Order: sequence, then C-alpha cells, then structure tokens
Amino acid sequence: MSHTREFAAVILAAGKGTRLNSDLHKVLHPIAGRPIIEHLLASVEALAPSRTIVIVGDEREQVEEQVGSRAECVVQEPQLGTGHAVAQAESALEGFDGDVLMLLGDAPFIKPATMRGMLERLQAEDAPAVVVLGFEPDDPLQYGRVITHADDTIEKMVEFKDANEAERACRLCNSGLMAARASDLFDLLKRVDNDNAQGEYYLPDIVNVAVKDGRTCAAVRTDQPGEVAGINSRAELAQAEAQWQAFKRQEAMASGVTLRAPETVFFSWDTELERDVVIDPNVIFGPGVKVAQGAHIKAFSHIEGATIGPNAQVGPFARLRPGAVMEEDSFIGNFVEMKATTLGKGAKASHLTYLGDATVGAGANIGAGTITCNYDGYFKYHTEIGERAFIGSNSALIAPVTIGADAIVAAGSAVSRNVGAGELRMVRAEQLVKPGWADRFHDTMKKKKAAQKSKKQS
Repeated sequence: MSHTREFAAVILAAGKGTRLNSDLHKVLHPIAGRPIIEHLLASVEALAPSRTIVIVGDEREQVEEQVGSRAECVVQEPQLGTGHAVAQAESALEGFDGDVLMLLGDAPFIKPATMRGMLERLQAEDAPAVVVLGFEPDDPLQYGRVITHADDTIEKMVEFKDANEAERACRLCNSGLMAARASDLFDLLKRVDNDNAQGEYYLPDIVNVAVKDGRTCAAVRTDQPGEVAGINSRAELAQAEAQWQAFKRQEAMASGVTLRAPETVFFSWDTELERDVVIDPNVIFGPGVKVAQGAHIKAFSHIEGATIGPNAQVGPFARLRPGAVMEEDSFIGNFVEMKATTLGKGAKASHLTYLGDATVGAGANIGAGTITCNYDGYFKYHTEIGERAFIGSNSALIAPVTIGADAIVAAGSAVSRNVGAGELRMVRAEQLVKPGWADRFHDTMKKKKAAQKSKKQS
C-alpha cells in the first residue's frame, strides 16, 4: 500500500531543554554540522507534506529564524504538555481534511519509510483512530508503555509514572510519534484531561479516549530504537552524534569507500564520497565536501567546503578550507593549507605552504614554505600561477600578482610584480661574503665564555 492522502506534519519544539544548559534552543544543536530539527525536516520533506507546523515556545525566535518559510510556527504558551502542544495547531489546520503526523523536534532520526508506514496503517481497513509508533529498547527505563493485543491493536497507553508493575513489565514503549486524521485528532484532544502525576495534558491519552469510545487504535513498530531516540542532554547529544557517524561510516563503506580506521573518521551531514576513495585515520570533514573517485585523504587532514577531484591526494596533516578545489591528480602534502584556491590538474604543493585566493595552473609545482600574501588588512587579492610554473621554496607571492606559464620563481623570493611566461624571477638581497669572519667570531666568544666561567669559580 502506498500513502496517497495528503498529510500535515506537526513538530513539537516548544520545550525548554533545561538539561542541555544552553542559550541555544535544544533543536538547534548540531549533529554532523546540521541542526537537530533540520535532520527531521529533511526526512519530513521527503514525503512532501501539504503543511508543516512547528510548535514553538521557549526561545521561539531562534527556531522561527531557522525554519523560515519552510514551516509555519505556532506558539504554545503556557506549556502544559504534549497534548496541549498539538492542540495549538487546530487553528492553523482549520479546514484541513487530511492526516496529521505528530513528531518530536528533538528526535531527528525518524526515517521517511517509518513515517510512511504510520500513515499507511492509518488508512488500513480497520480505520484506526490513532496510530502510535512503538519500539522495544534494551532498557525500557521510564518510557511510557503501549499495552497491545496480539494483533498490535492498542488496549491502553500509560505513562511510566502512572503505570502499575504489570504495565511496567511491558517492553513496547511509546516513541511519542503518532498519526491521526485531522477530523478525529482535535476532538480527541479536547477530551484529554490532566489528571496524572505531572498535571499535564498527555498526547498519548488520545488513544485511551478513542479506545473508551470503542474505536480501534494501532501500534506500528520500529526495530531500530535509535531511530526514535530523543536528545535532552549533552550526553544524549554526543550519543546521537556517535549514532549518526556510525551510520554514515557504514554507508560510505557499503558504497565503495575505504576507511582505514572507521571510528576515527568524522563526516558532515552533506559529505559526498565517490567509490574507491581511500580515507586514512583521523580525518575530519566539515560541511560542503565532495570527493571524487580514486582520491586519497591521508591521516589527520581537516577538510571543509572543498571539492577534491579524481585521484587527487590530500595530506597527511593538510587543511582544505571553503572554496578549495583540487583537480584531477593534484596533490597537497603535509602542513599545506588551501582556501578559495583552485589547484590545477597534476599540480602539487608538497609541504608547508599556504595558498589563499589563488589559481594554480596544471602541472605547477609549489615549493615548501611558499605563501600567497592575499590580505592587506582590509581586502583580499588574487594570485594567478600559470601552467607548469615552478615556485621555489620559501617564496612570498604578494597579491595581486600573476606568474606566467613555465616561469620560475627562485627560492627565497618575495614577488610583488607580475612574472612573464618562461621568465626567471629572483628577488633576494645581495649575498655578502666575509672570509674568516665566522672563525674570528667563534674564537672571541669562546674566550668570553671561558673568562665568565673562571670568574664564577673564583
């Protein structure tokens, strides 16, 4: 069965997140460089909802700025529980006749296929009033329980604090994710009371209301508890990061990428790797990185906002910053940094080099210790290095400057004017030679040191 009815997604993001102890809203903390809520929105958007509503409360301006026009933000004030939160969407959904998928803003890993399964179950022949996503964690802890019949229709929903011992023994837990028809949802919510240990209006109680009416409610299950894990503390944020990274590493290796030490490689949410890429230990990818087939990223390299071409080599101990482009067969070695620079086909900078705001032609060689002096304290300037040019070690290229094709810049030069194609440019102070001067210097200093030592001993 495929879900064809239109649906609205209601995302709960009004909580204070006090356990994170942060000025940043809970759902804006990053996982793999992407805010928690953005992971969730991306999965929701894959199903093409008719409406997306985010329930906001504490620090709502932060969330509103993040989601922008992609969702409608509705304020929950005061915050009286999850049922009360969903009820705030009633006005926004006035006249909407589709399904409503209720999600938690701090549970970012729910898969589109799982959400689709919830919506499809809602359209089954027995027409459940509410569908609940359940899971069985290794340790049920204090999750609310879903008490079901043998066919996974629901007998009762109960919060842990309100459950008896028999109910707590049930291993099927409530993820907090639910689906219902808009025509049913808000009527059910109006009948939920707050007669419980917390004095709150619990969203799961809509199931109990429907069951008392004699209506069917159903549970669907995910066999991956990590898919519904919520994030409420720094420790859980770290666990979520580890979970995401583990998934990404497995995905990369399954697609033909070699990871020499998978547990030491960290990806960004948007890292793109083609097959036969090799990544050595302790490599970190920031946002915006694309790596083409056959490239080799060596140990302890840090890469963000960069494009690495086929069979290129990076590192070890290299840094690629935003705007760095390495074309086919190019190479940067240890302690080389590139920013807003294109390194042409087969070009290389083997060690101890900074290339910023530059274009390096195919086959060019950049010697050790070379820097492009691209900033005067106010503005950035460009350096152009032609094909097959040779830049000697310890050279400073003072931008804006152009080095022509096949030109040679002698080691130790500070180049501030253009160098023509095929020219040699040597910019050095005249070398002064004083025969015997060093010998006389050493003799004088040794005598002084000996005299000082003798004076201390007397």
